[in-house]
Amino acid sequence: MKIGLFFGSFNPVHTGHLLIGNYFIEFAGLDKIWFVVSPQNPFKINDTLLDENTRLHLLKLAITHDDHFEASNFEFNLTRPSYTVHTLQKLRETFPQHTFIPIIGGDNLQSFHLWKDYETILKHHEVYVYRRAGFHENPLLANHPRIKIFEVPLLNISSTYIREMIQAGKSVRYLVPKSVEDYILKHMLYSANQN
Repeated sequence: MKIGLFFGSFNPVHTGHLLIGNYFIEFAGLDKIWFVVSPQNPFKINDTLLDENTRLHLLKLAITHDDHFEASNFEFNLTRPSYTVHTLQKLRETFPQHTFIPIIGGDNLQSFHLWKDYETILKHHEVYVYRRAGFHENPLLANHPRIKIFEVPLLNISSTYIREMIQAGKSVRYLVPKSVEDYILKHMLYSANQN
């Protein structure tokens, strides 16, 4: 099976993430998308980052009716901080029957040559890139045969924007799936008066 790996904190997952995932299912020949939730780095304090299991739960709520999508906690049990090259190696060892293709934004491609052992990633994997606002080709990797760039229609929303909306008491309807919105409101996640 050909599986796209969409790594992120998903804090929270939003409609833009799902649109990107769906695009790669429809137009890139992938069988499944695994949304790989990045756990909290214990050395990096971030008050707005929800517990990893809560973020995973929100993701599961968001994709519950789509068989092409899977919420993955694969990185939860890896040594931290977890580098992509190590996660990919573990995935190849654990699921040798699958082909894994990381999906990254154009902003990440610009700094991809600075990632730990990026050559090893490209040796074992194709990397699919979706363009982002202000995207410029990385001159070191622009013509690399293992990197494929896609023109994905993007929504100009972010998890940061959604958190700010919630803290300001504004509705996030349509920015996140209804099941995610309902859970966030019920449990007062991200709100200014959250305990």
